[in-house]
Amino acid sequence: MMPSNTCGVNGLRAFEEGTKETRVYKVVLTGGPCAGKTTVQAMMSTFFENLGWKVYRVPEAATMLLGGGVKFADLDEHDVFTFQQNLLKTLLQLEQTFFDMAATSKRDTLVISDRGAMDPSSYMSPDQWQVLLNNNNWNNVSLRDARYDQVIHLVSAAQGAEEFYTTTNNHSRSEPLEEARKLEKITQQSWVGHPYVDVIDNSTDFNNKVRRAIDAVCNKMGLDTGDRLFPGSIKRKFLVSTLPDNKEFPVFQDFDVVHDYLSTSNPKMQARLRKRGQNGQYTYMHTLRKETKFNGQVVEVRTSLSARDYDILYSQLDFTRQSVFKTRRCFMWKNQYFQLDIYKEPCHPRCKGLLILETYTTNTGDSMETPDFLDIVKEVTGNPLYSMFNLSLKD
Repeated sequence: MMPSNTCGVNGLRAFEEGTKETRVYKVVLTGGPCAGKTTVQAMMSTFFENLGWKVYRVPEAATMLLGGGVKFADLDEHDVFTFQQNLLKTLLQLEQTFFDMAATSKRDTLVISDRGAMDPSSYMSPDQWQVLLNNNNWNNVSLRDARYDQVIHLVSAAQGAEEFYTTTNNHSRSEPLEEARKLEKITQQSWVGHPYVDVIDNSTDFNNKVRRAIDAVCNKMGLDTGDRLFPGSIKRKFLVSTLPDNKEFPVFQDFDVVHDYLSTSNPKMQARLRKRGQNGQYTYMHTLRKETKFNGQVVEVRTSLSARDYDILYSQLDFTRQSVFKTRRCFMWKNQYFQLDIYKEPCHPRCKGLLILETYTTNTGDSMETPDFLDIVKEVTGNPLYSMFNLSLKD
């Protein structure tokens, strides 16, 4: 279980001391046309409100603007760029209003965004998107990775539930079936790189699709929902023999990742720092792992950090362990989100050439498909030899 807490160093102290700390958790709902985002947002809100949480629902900025009379068919290329740029500015300001409200809440608070900052990139070429970022001094790491705790991608009904695909329940939606499928794929790819993406497909009826989306959020937050939702997904890890050529992969994003362990006064607790980024732009994470049993699993609390908090905690390094450097490659394959860790030097000999594939899934059997372009040696889920804690040991 991996709760997220955005309260910084004070939140870490509260967890270590066993005191209560108000939490803010930010989720973005994305996906292709007719995926059920609005309904999932409403039902997720009700679920968490019933648990006593304060819930803020950020409306979809595109629907607001398109509902005001904007028609893409009337726009030339320059107008489309201008619209998308202003759409993103509107989206960010809408979200910030709710983020600011959540920051002062005296209750645990969930913020659910109907689409997020990367969605406009699905309607632009990569070159146009880069120009937009440059014009506004934005970057992908801050918009995609640092802004939200979790991304829930709801697969369009156009992909696997075609009989339910319709444009009649949203006056701003006009995509035919094939265009919807194309947008579905592009939207998935736009979020590749975020550390916590859950893809909710159409393999069940819609009511269960909603339940699976809520369950995915509860799992990442570490909330015990009893038997009200489906069993949660687990992390599965696989040892890979060799790294294929880049052209063998689907669309991917590579990140520089550094893990460091910190000294703790409690021998039953692990504390780890993670620095993750691209092109000199980084996000920072602190993970506390307790041996306290929670719903049959060890509890992990992940806390987003500022660069300043990261530097403060970095002074508490455990010198019996060394930094672990790796490239983390994120990609989608058959509606499943994968991360391939490519370990790099300087490292202990046990890490040299190491390749580990990870994914979260509810499939715990041998029937689970892994990417066919990777040579899987064996599954190493739960094997302590391949845990970060062991791989970081100096001796």
